[in-house]
Amino acid sequence: MQRTDISFKRIQQLAIPAIISGIAEPVLSATDAAVVGNLNEFSIESLAAVGIVGSFLSALIWILGQTRSAISAIVSQNLGAGKLKDLQNFPAQAIYFNIALSIIVLFSTYFFVEEIFKLLNAEGLILSFSIDYYNIRVWGFPLTLFTFAVFGLFRGLQNTFWPMVIATIGAALNIGLDFALVYGIEGYINPMGIKGAAWASLISQAIMATMAFIFLLKKTEVSLKLTFPLHPEITRLVSMSFNLFLRSVALNTALILATREAADLGKEYIAAHTIAFNIWIFTAFFIDGYGAAGNILGGRLLGERNYKSLWQLTKKVNLYNIGVASVLVFIGFLLYEPLGLLFNKDLKVITVFYGMFFMVLLCLPFNALAFTLDSIFKGLGEMGYLRNVLLGATIFGFIPVLYFSKYMDWGLIGIWAALIVWVAYRAVALMIKFKRKYIPLIEN
Repeated sequence: MQRTDISFKRIQQLAIPAIISGIAEPVLSATDAAVVGNLNEFSIESLAAVGIVGSFLSALIWILGQTRSAISAIVSQNLGAGKLKDLQNFPAQAIYFNIALSIIVLFSTYFFVEEIFKLLNAEGLILSFSIDYYNIRVWGFPLTLFTFAVFGLFRGLQNTFWPMVIATIGAALNIGLDFALVYGIEGYINPMGIKGAAWASLISQAIMATMAFIFLLKKTEVSLKLTFPLHPEITRLVSMSFNLFLRSVALNTALILATREAADLGKEYIAAHTIAFNIWIFTAFFIDGYGAAGNILGGRLLGERNYKSLWQLTKKVNLYNIGVASVLVFIGFLLYEPLGLLFNKDLKVITVFYGMFFMVLLCLPFNALAFTLDSIFKGLGEMGYLRNVLLGATIFGFIPVLYFSKYMDWGLIGIWAALIVWVAYRAVALMIKFKRKYIPLIEN
């Protein structure tokens, strides 16, 4: 059997398209935030609403979108073991599993949206805008999870090119629609404000899902015909997905608590936090590109039982991502002022943002290590350990620091200090696990 290529060239072939496709979802939210944050009227309230809804929707997408990693891991491991033909009806069953989950969650939240956003400290005009924005954007949720499932299949097949094409077109379309629908086009489209931003995202998600459907049929031999009995790997998919579900609940508990505490500080603070969070998410997905390469190749190497190459791959992608994070930090300091003004020009909001943005930049090197190892461990199928790490990081790292900083009245700096501790905890725990479990296998 031919050994898996982990050369610099091969890693770039996987990572660069993965970076481009990975930033599509944060681009949707960041574009919405930037466009509504520059409305002539109610810009602060609109920006705050996008931040609150974006945080909640990201939580839902991350919780259920983790099936993408499980699908990718199963396909890549079977590919490495030379058993790809044995998967048969697994892809179709996995995709329908994803769609069913998304529909259940959609209807379990849709009728309680006001209560949910009140728990996140939204009130008055911000609450009204949040409900308007969510009630449109939420219908894109099943479309996004379908697209994610297809991306997982492509990743497992060692292909990140077609996901990149889909994501790039979706992001570009969203940017154009945002300007057209939010601000309007004189004589053609009336300005729709924050609702226009929601419609722009929904239309873009529909186009991406359609393209994913077409490419899956045209570029692979995968059939979407649902047949029974259930494939044996479905049991492992459900187990992996359940562990990733619990993990993502812990992950999003931290992010939602951060948003809630920022909203409690006042509308200028939640607006500034929204700007910081959108930039952080954008860089996180940028960093995740090399993590995706580690995920894809790592699963295949595990299938081959090629532990020496797995260790070499892990060192390479972590080193590359440290370099990427360093460049992003440099760019962040270089564009410190313009980045804030891109989203909002209110003096109070910008002042708060400038006073805490350095914390976002300090977090990036920790992101590089944590997110890269996180992706590699997903490819290795270590979902149970990833679950435990996130639970530990949230319960013993993030929450104590968050509420200590609240007691000390550190404001947004305290919230982001808690996030840095949370990410660093994960990086250290994953490094220890890899050293203890996989390094010894090299010598066996």
